[in-house]
Amino acid sequence: MTAEPERLTPGQLRTLFLFEALDADQLAWLAAHGRVERVAAGAAVYAEGAPATCFYVLLTGAVRLYRTVHGDEVEINRTDQRGVYGGATQSYLDDQEVYRNSMWAIADAEFFVLPAESFAHAVRSWFPMAMHLLEGLFIGMRNTQTVVGERERLLALGALSAGLTHELNNPASAAVRATEALRDRFAAMRHKLATIADGRLDGRRLHALVALQEEAVERVGRARPLSPLAASDAEDELTDWLDERGVTGGWELAPTLVSGGLDAAWLERVGAAVGADGLEPAVRWLAYTVDTELLLREITDAATRISGLVGAAKQYSQLDRAPYQVVDVHELLDATLVMFRAKLPAGVRVVREYDRSLPPIPAYAAELNQVWTNLIDNALGAMGDEGTLTVRTGRVDDLLTVEVADTGAGIPAQVRPRIFEPFFTTKPVGEGTGLGLDISYRIVVNKHHGDIRVTSAPGNTVFRVLLPTTPVPGPPPVSYT
Repeated sequence: MTAEPERLTPGQLRTLFLFEALDADQLAWLAAHGRVERVAAGAAVYAEGAPATCFYVLLTGAVRLYRTVHGDEVEINRTDQRGVYGGATQSYLDDQEVYRNSMWAIADAEFFVLPAESFAHAVRSWFPMAMHLLEGLFIGMRNTQTVVGERERLLALGALSAGLTHELNNPASAAVRATEALRDRFAAMRHKLATIADGRLDGRRLHALVALQEEAVERVGRARPLSPLAASDAEDELTDWLDERGVTGGWELAPTLVSGGLDAAWLERVGAAVGADGLEPAVRWLAYTVDTELLLREITDAATRISGLVGAAKQYSQLDRAPYQVVDVHELLDATLVMFRAKLPAGVRVVREYDRSLPPIPAYAAELNQVWTNLIDNALGAMGDEGTLTVRTGRVDDLLTVEVADTGAGIPAQVRPRIFEPFFTTKPVGEGTGLGLDISYRIVVNKHHGDIRVTSAPGNTVFRVLLPTTPVPGPPPVSYT
C-alpha cells in the first residue's frame, strides 16, 4: 500500500508570496494536487537536461542553481529565501520539455512540489488574461528576434558584399586598363619589328637582338622595385645615355627600361649587337617588350587578387561545403578579415597572432564566420577611425581559443553583464539591433558546446571564444535564430 504524500494546508500555502493572492478554492486545489518533498544537503533537486516534470517552491533550507557550460558549472544563484521557485517554470507555455538548469540543496531543504501538468493547468485556467500576455511576450519576442536577427544578418552581409565588390573592382579595373594598354603595345611592337627587319639588320644581328630580347624578359621577371630616389637617379642616368647616342625621347623610354631592370651597361651590349644605325629602333622594340611584360605581370597580379578574393568569399560563405566539418580556424579568420578589408579605416592596424600548431576542429564553419563577423564589427565600431585590432588564437587545456581584441574605450562595468542579452545594445537608435552578441553566444555555447567570455578596460577589450577540439556530443540545436 502506497503511503499518502505529505501535503500543505491552504493556510500554509497562503504564507508563500507566490500564492498569497489566491482565493480559498485555488489554495485548496493546490493543496490537493501538490506535495511536500525533502532533499538532503548535497543532493540534487533536479538536473539540467532531465524531463521537466515538477515545479518546486522552497519552504526551508538553501539551494544553488547552476548551468553546465562545456563541463564547467556556472552558478546562476544561491539562496535560502522562502518561497523562491524553480523547475518547470514555463510548462504552461508548452515550451519546456527539459530542465534548463540544475538545482542542488546546499542545506537540508523542504519543497512544495507541484507536477508540471498541474502547474500548467492552474496558470492557464486561473489567469487567462495573464496567459495571453505571457504568450504574446514569449512568442512575440521569439518572432521579433527571428525577424530582426535575419535582418541584421542581411545588413551585415550587404555591408560585407559591398566591401567585397569594391575590393574586386580594383583589380578588375586594373586588368581592363592593362589589357587595353597591352593591345596598343602589341601594335607598336609589330610596327617596330617591321622597321627593324626592313633590311637594316642582317640575320646575325637580328638573331642577337632576339636573344637580347629573351634576356630582357628574364631581367623583367627578376627586377626588384627601386625606391623613388633610386629609380629617379637610374632614369636620369639612362636618359643621358640615350641622349648622347641620338635616341629621341629618351626621357620617355628610361622609366620603362629601368622598371624592367635594364641599365646603360646592358644597353651597351644592344648597341654592340645592332650598331649605331639600328640602336634606336632596337631600344624602342626592347622598351615595348619590357612594357608588355610589365603589363602581363600586372594582369597576372590582378587575376590572382580576384581569385584570392573569390576564394576568401567561398571560404567565408561555406556554400559549397558541408555544414559540419573539420576546419582550420585560421582559414576562417583570414577569410572574414578579407571580407572586412574595405571596411577597415586607414588608421586601424590589424595584428594576427596565430598559434599555427593548433589542430583543425569539427565545427559549423559558416556560423563560426558569423561569430567572427560580429566580434570584429563590434571591435571596429568601438575603435572608430584608429586603433589596433588583434586576432589571436591559442589553447586552454583541451579547448581552442580565439580572441578578438580592440583598443577602444571599453565596455562600461554596469552594462557588461547584459551584453549577451537579446536586443540589448549601447549603440544609438537605428544603428544596432542588439542581437549580434546574442546570436554569437548561442552559436558558440548552444551549438558548439563552447563558451564566450569578455574582459574589458579602456584601451583593451577582449572577447574570447573557447571551442572544443572534439566532435560536439549529441544532436545540436537545429537553429540559433
